[in-house]
Amino acid sequence: MAGRYDGDVLAGDWRRRKVTPEVDAEPELVVEDADSGFCGAVVGFDSGAVVLEDRHGRRRNFPLLPAAFLLDGRPVTLRRPVRAPVPAARRRTASGSIAVDDVRAQVAKASRIWVEGVHDAALVERIWGDDLRIEGVVVEPLDGIDELAAEVRAFAPGPERRLGVLVDHLVPGSKESRIVARVTSPHVLVTGHPYVDVWQAVRPAALGIAAWPVVPPGRPWKEGVCAALGVAEPADMWRHILSRVDSFADVETPLINAMERLIDFVTSPG
Repeated sequence: MAGRYDGDVLAGDWRRRKVTPEVDAEPELVVEDADSGFCGAVVGFDSGAVVLEDRHGRRRNFPLLPAAFLLDGRPVTLRRPVRAPVPAARRRTASGSIAVDDVRAQVAKASRIWVEGVHDAALVERIWGDDLRIEGVVVEPLDGIDELAAEVRAFAPGPERRLGVLVDHLVPGSKESRIVARVTSPHVLVTGHPYVDVWQAVRPAALGIAAWPVVPPGRPWKEGVCAALGVAEPADMWRHILSRVDSFADVETPLINAMERLIDFVTSPG
């Protein structure tokens, strides 16, 4: 029986297996197809095959089979690189701030922002509504500001009960500027924009017009605008204006600055 088996079949490391290394087929990696000898740089992929281009500009496709390529003379298995997912762009609110997902609106704080009318309130909601809900700040429309000083006193502002007021046509020497001058509480910020009405704070380009019509003195401004633009009713014109506002980019800078100041004021720690 001696000699029936030559040598010890268990001698040596019988568990060792020859493993072909895997290499990412990165662009410009130069390899050789082991079967054909075609040598070229990786330039892409096509239907699951790697595309190689040789020094003469000729291209050929090769399937990504195990040990099908030579790299520096040694067999390798090419694999398609796995790219890290590109992070999604951060969503922004209509005001341009970074949107916060999965956050409920806060319970309303004592502080408030007042605007002159329902059109102002609707425009503010369209652009800054998301921000104000997260901050817990309510916007309330007034019926004009003729009695502003008395309404401020009735509101009783304080360190934890601040008040911001957005005023139309707040320019030196105007009736609005004289009314605002009577409000002196340190817990109240009154600011505004120079436009006759909040309509005019919407950029003309957003409405597809070159400029807002010039309305002669003595004529109601909204009615004059409607007549010049061929719109029958101010309500129809307002619906059209609001429908064309998608973000802060559709309104003028003075309105943006005024609202940002008011939001900062009423949300700052006491």
